[in-house]
Amino acid sequence: MKIKMIAVDMDGTFLNDKKKYNVSRFNKLFKQLQEKEIAFVVASGNQYFQLRTFFPRNYKNITFISENGANILIGDQPFYNAELPKNIVMHTLNILDKLEPINLIVCGKKSAYILEDATVEQISNAKFYYPRIKVVKSWNELLNENDTFFKFALSFDPSEMTEKLTMLQITLKGSLIPVSSGHGDIDLIILGVNKYTGLKLLGKKWHISDSEIATFGDSGNDLEMLKHTKYSFAMENAQEQIKKAANSIIGSNNSEALLDTIESIINGNN
Repeated sequence: MKIKMIAVDMDGTFLNDKKKYNVSRFNKLFKQLQEKEIAFVVASGNQYFQLRTFFPRNYKNITFISENGANILIGDQPFYNAELPKNIVMHTLNILDKLEPINLIVCGKKSAYILEDATVEQISNAKFYYPRIKVVKSWNELLNENDTFFKFALSFDPSEMTEKLTMLQITLKGSLIPVSSGHGDIDLIILGVNKYTGLKLLGKKWHISDSEIATFGDSGNDLEMLKHTKYSFAMENAQEQIKKAANSIIGSNNSEALLDTIESIINGNN
């Protein structure tokens, strides 16, 4: 087994339910990954500025496929970002208004955006995943923002999740792809943009094939990268479709099964 890249989802995968991980153990493993020249990639639906806070010591040596593939940075250096024209952004917002999400965030390269009529709790929760977020009075303010937009993040009651996901798939067909990111959250990403397309771009840059990549995930937005890489691992707590797509199932995100697997990769990567 010769693995040259490891890509991990964060929520429900790398992080436990308390949004923590064994930092000291990971730092030791990360040093070994660097020595073995194995790239470590964080692949998440969250904002880059949030993701790097989990790795204050190492983030400049980690690559981030953030916003479900729409914004990629190598360390702190921009590598790729997708882009939605503002007229498409506004048209989509009109459609979403009719579906009445509990919360709605528009994601841009410089910042995320949320309406001021969101509750204090909603804004607080949004700030956890999107530390750089701007509160706006109206979505029309986005027309005057000097930013690049590439994703929408929605929240629904978990009991409505299947219904809303189906409605979005029908309504937005051909323009945006709705993907479940777990716990009633849905991301709308640009057609042809996902975590796996991000891995492909990096693989091309670093001359790494799909058969040399290990991926870890638990939710719908991990599907493509697990399905198309040779060494794919679903967490025990993963959605059923993710378990079916992966080549292996390991322990839950509340165990250290992911770090155990990385350690096995390092030891077997001769």
